[in-house]
Amino acid sequence: MVKQNINLYLASPRGFCAGVDRAVKIVEQAIKKFGSPIYVRHEIVHNKDVVKSLENLGAIFVDEITDAPENSTIIFSAHGVPKSVFINAKKRKMLSIDATCPLVTKVHNETIKHFNSHRKILLIGHKNHPEVVGTMGQVPDGNVILIENLNEAKNIYIDGTNNLAYATQTTLSVDDTKEIIEVLKQRFPGIKGPSTEDICYATTNRQLAVKSMANVCDYVLVIGAQNSSNSQRLVEVAKKNGVSNSYLISEEYDLNVFLNKLNFKNSINIGLTAGASAPETLVQVLISKLKKKFDVNLIDHEVVKEDIIFNLPKVLR
Repeated sequence: MVKQNINLYLASPRGFCAGVDRAVKIVEQAIKKFGSPIYVRHEIVHNKDVVKSLENLGAIFVDEITDAPENSTIIFSAHGVPKSVFINAKKRKMLSIDATCPLVTKVHNETIKHFNSHRKILLIGHKNHPEVVGTMGQVPDGNVILIENLNEAKNIYIDGTNNLAYATQTTLSVDDTKEIIEVLKQRFPGIKGPSTEDICYATTNRQLAVKSMANVCDYVLVIGAQNSSNSQRLVEVAKKNGVSNSYLISEEYDLNVFLNKLNFKNSINIGLTAGASAPETLVQVLISKLKKKFDVNLIDHEVVKEDIIFNLPKVLR
C-alpha cells in the first residue's frame, strides 16, 4: 500500500525556552547537590512528561510548602510565587530555591516599583494562572486589578485614574494584548507601562513562527499541555491567521482525533510546533508516529534564531 504524502513544516523556534530550560536544570542540579528528595511547589513547568522525568530523579511535587517537611529544600516553579510563599518557607526553616523565569521576575519588579510609586496596577492576564497569582502576590491585596480581555478593558471602572500603571502576563497573545493596551491608553492617557513589553521573547517568537506557517499550511499542530497558556495561545494564533484546523496535541488521543479529520482531497501541508514547556522529545515522537502512517517530507521553517541563556541561581553554580 502506497503511503499518502504530507509536507510537515517544523516551526523554528519551538519548544523549550530559556526560562523553562533553566527551571528544569535548577531541579536537576539541586538533586545532584543536595540529594533527593527535593521538593517542588506546583509543576515546575506545565508539562507532565517533564514533571515525570524529574520525579524519576528524586523530585517530589507538592501543592503547598506545608506539604513538604520543615528544614527541607523547596523549589518554586518557573511561573513565580507570591511573596508570602517565600516568607512562610523561611518561617519553616526551608532552603528556598527560586526557579522563577527572569522575565517573570522583571514583571514582579515592575509591579513592586509601581506600588512603591503609589500607582494602582492593571494586570493583563488570565485569572488563577500561577504566573498571575504570583505577580498579584508581590504587593498587598487590592492594589492590582486583573483585566482578562478586551471587553473588560473597555468597560472596567477605576476609582481615581491619575496614578495608573499596567503590566502583563508573559505568555499572552501578542496581538490580543496589543489591542487591550491600546484601549487602556485611550481610556487612561497617563497610564504608565513597562520600559520594554512584558510578553517574553519566546512567546513572541513562537507566535511569529505560527503566523508564518499559517500562510502555507492546511493544518497546524501544537504540542503542549492543556494548562499551558503559551501553547493554547499558539493554537489561537493559528486559527486567527486562517488555519481553522489547528489542534493542541497534549496526548496520543488528540493525535488520533486529528488523524481522523485529515482530508486528502488536496495536497496536505501540516505545520508542527511546540509550546515553550514542551520538550523536543515529544516533537520527535509525534514525527515518528506520522512517519508510520504517511510519507513525510520534513521542511525546516525557521523564522528567527534564539540564543538566550539564563544563569542558574548562585546557590547551584
